[in-house]
Amino acid sequence: MKRVKTLTGLLLLGFASVVSAQHAEDDWPEPMKTSLTGQLMIDRLEISQTDNGDNVVTWDAIGWYGGDEKRLYIKTEGENQLNDGEPSELESAEVLASHLIAPFWEFQAGLGLRGSLDSDVNREHYAVFSLFGLAPYRFEIDQSLTVNEDGDIAASLEAEYDLRLTQVSYLQPRLEVAAALTDALDYDRPRGFNSMTLGLRYRYELSREFAPYIGAYWRQSFAKTADLEAARGKDDSEFGMVIGVRMWF
Repeated sequence: MKRVKTLTGLLLLGFASVVSAQHAEDDWPEPMKTSLTGQLMIDRLEISQTDNGDNVVTWDAIGWYGGDEKRLYIKTEGENQLNDGEPSELESAEVLASHLIAPFWEFQAGLGLRGSLDSDVNREHYAVFSLFGLAPYRFEIDQSLTVNEDGDIAASLEAEYDLRLTQVSYLQPRLEVAAALTDALDYDRPRGFNSMTLGLRYRYELSREFAPYIGAYWRQSFAKTADLEAARGKDDSEFGMVIGVRMWF
């Protein structure tokens, strides 16, 4: 008799679970109201020393505001070589509208600019289209296609992975790849596979919002890009040690 009661109870529990999992009626109230929120993430704020003895400050930040499906993003990356008498180099500054197209994946589109921060230089303006999100096994991916005002097309890929060592420490491999689908010689971007950067950083969270790190990177230029750098007396490869901080608000 006890077995019959137990079986009956399990069947009733299963039936209740199926009923509760059914789609809510249109006139039912929302279980949670849609809310807007935001975040500013400074993913990299670091100083590196290259194998040539150069000291370079690098920043990489992203901010967003919006809901679960639609957001407005601001992204910026750049660097400045200390004591070289040259202005900072803006690798990108972008404003994008984003829409969630699948779990963990957003499609982004917007406008951006890049180039030297010298006031006498004409910077490159472009439209940008990005696929931004988490690949399987929690790889953070940001892949972009840009088209400038001259019709030059370039592509980039950034990938990161946080390998948790303890509750507060991480080892982060990082990959950056840059390529051009058309020649943009005015911006030193010949057609083809331009460069690849591999990095590895060890990060320790003093708090969830503030985490210093140390690491190293290796960058390699390819094909015509390497030829352009050689013509300027630069090496086509570079190795550097970095120290920096990752923080968010």
